[in-house]
Amino acid sequence: MPPPEAQDVVRVRLDLSYDGTGFAGWAAQPTLRTVQGTLEAALGTVLRCPPPRLTVAGRTDAGVHARGQVAHVDLERAVWLAVRGRMEGDPGEVLVRRLAGVLPPDVVVHRAAGAPEGFDARFSALHRRYAYRIADDVAQVDPLRRAHVVRHRVPLDATAMSEAAAGLVGRHDFAAFCRARPDATTIRTLQVLDVVRPTQGRDAGLVVAVVQADAFCHSMVRALVGALVAVGEGRRPVDWPTALLAGRRREGGAVVAPAHGLTLEEVAYPAAERLAERATLTRARRAADDVDGAAGPPG
Repeated sequence: MPPPEAQDVVRVRLDLSYDGTGFAGWAAQPTLRTVQGTLEAALGTVLRCPPPRLTVAGRTDAGVHARGQVAHVDLERAVWLAVRGRMEGDPGEVLVRRLAGVLPPDVVVHRAAGAPEGFDARFSALHRRYAYRIADDVAQVDPLRRAHVVRHRVPLDATAMSEAAAGLVGRHDFAAFCRARPDATTIRTLQVLDVVRPTQGRDAGLVVAVVQADAFCHSMVRALVGALVAVGEGRRPVDWPTALLAGRRREGGAVVAPAHGLTLEEVAYPAAERLAERATLTRARRAADDVDGAAGPPG
């Protein structure tokens, strides 16, 4: 759709979650069932307009889940207001109720509301936080969570994994942990990478890798987890992931962890008055990283 300043447009923020098992990822693809395609079609149905285009905070891969995904859509004001029809409530509340009636059970929109000025679901975000869950003890294997927790038959040393993770935190070129894409930067700021074994709560007894960054490149999170698992099994030394990072090349011994253990837990944003500033800074930094990354092959 045209940018908000080009016409009387309302930018709507959507907070949603989904089970990624039955989807070929977030991004719309011809002939494939995707979260974006499913949600855009549902919006077109309830809004009685051509399916509007969504912008998402984090594009998840096939089989990856989301508990705290955020997207935005730009709608003509007349379309936004007309969603109420004969139903009571503000447009956002009514849109959520109407979507619940047409979306499949593996996608839920929890909230819809007009976004503050300057909001961009992708570029305004401060960070994305993921959790990767592994059951390495048969006593902790729950068949009811088999689509969200990876079963691992070898006991893992979570302490060694956490020690290995510490060397990867910071702003680096993560080419060794990213699937290459033409003209796409692999420079990212990894804010948090830790591995814990909770003693209470829903994840008690599991090995949980917590990964948080300003943004991620393709397959980065699962590649990081795969390297840490190799350390946890004792197949690789604690400093191996850091050596991979320094080499800036994908290595044959590196393994990408299965998709179904990964969940996008949270996308965080600054206060309303700083949304536009954050989006501008993010775009500028990404452009600068693209220029630097294109200067020559890594390593």
